[in-house]
Amino acid sequence: MKIVVCIKQVPASSDAKIDPETKRIIREGMKAVLNPFDTYAVEEAVQLRNRFGGEVIVLSMGPEKAAHSLREAISVGADRAVLLSDRAFGGSDTWATSYALAKAVEKIGGVDLVICGKQAVDGDTAQVGPGIAAHLDWVQATYVLKVEDASETGIRVRRMNEDGYDVCEVDFPAVLTVLKDINRPRVPTLKGSLAALREEIPVWKPADIGAELEKIGLDGSPTRVVKTAPPPPRNTVTRVLEGTPAESVRELVKDLRTRGIL
Repeated sequence: MKIVVCIKQVPASSDAKIDPETKRIIREGMKAVLNPFDTYAVEEAVQLRNRFGGEVIVLSMGPEKAAHSLREAISVGADRAVLLSDRAFGGSDTWATSYALAKAVEKIGGVDLVICGKQAVDGDTAQVGPGIAAHLDWVQATYVLKVEDASETGIRVRRMNEDGYDVCEVDFPAVLTVLKDINRPRVPTLKGSLAALREEIPVWKPADIGAELEKIGLDGSPTRVVKTAPPPPRNTVTRVLEGTPAESVRELVKDLRTRGIL
């Protein structure tokens, strides 16, 4: 089973600032980390590789420093990594990003499964995984919380929905986006960390993946952020309920009903 895991390096700080002119996150000078949701995607790919054989390739698009997150993925079991990095990719929205990643998957070749985290914490769109599936014209399953079984031709997964979960049988090639409920990511070993430091990570440019320049970067992005604003402050009031536990429960229920919450 040949698996590609798409990961993203994101700002580590919750106090990320937005450039008022470009409406993009200011990443310069900020510590960057592997997107937390992507750690579960890497772990699931490694588990599948260990169970069924094959190879795990981690793929990312970003500046050269994104190689650090790729090495982190190698340190926990991925076999190799590829980085898409070029100024032409800068400013890509989710459509252009998923297009570039899909072209890279095609260049890697022979891929059975692409796994992504549910979403990136710096964008929260959850669109890149499905976008990759659309560009590749592959079947997809989103919000996967468990892999039940797999074979040479497909995989059976449990995916969350509003009322519980569905069990889906998906033929290869396919794209999955996974939730953090799916596993518990492992901690890098010393051997894995040393191997990651020695790994040579190829850097691919648009021409290397056959990407059309008008479909990547800011010019290839059909969506624009036209306005940003911080969320309004929460008006929180702390209230202490006096009396016995039963009296406090009755008072709490009464208050919640008065406010229309119950």
